[in-house]
Amino acid sequence: MSRLTDKAMALRNDPGKRCNCAQTMLAAFADELGMSEEQAMKLGANFGGGMKMGSVCGTITSAAMILGLKGIDDPRTLNQFYQKMKEGHDGDLDCFTLLKKNAARGGEKKAHCDAMICESIGCIEEILKEKAL
Repeated sequence: MSRLTDKAMALRNDPGKRCNCAQTMLAAFADELGMSEEQAMKLGANFGGGMKMGSVCGTITSAAMILGLKGIDDPRTLNQFYQKMKEGHDGDLDCFTLLKKNAARGGEKKAHCDAMICESIGCIEEILKEKAL
């Protein structure tokens, strides 16, 4: 794991913090983005659980925010990120569908979401490395 995934998992496992997936990702990158952890938590508050309605996974929406804040806003790069995330999840990016399929396989919700966080952070790190940011 990287420093950022370590930070994200520390946040997720801190009993004093109750972070959704989007908050976790944004807070892990907060220092690099020039924001406080508190600001990151507030920004991500309504994006967990697929914007609290089962829509696009919070790890995906927060990754798009992180990339945008890092100056990456070209559709090609974002689509490459989306495609890479879809590859490992039967083409799905919606929280409801991802969790439903995970449950059908007997998976635990937190473990699934933690894995999505780590996977998304890994993809972001690859993109930033490729772009030399």
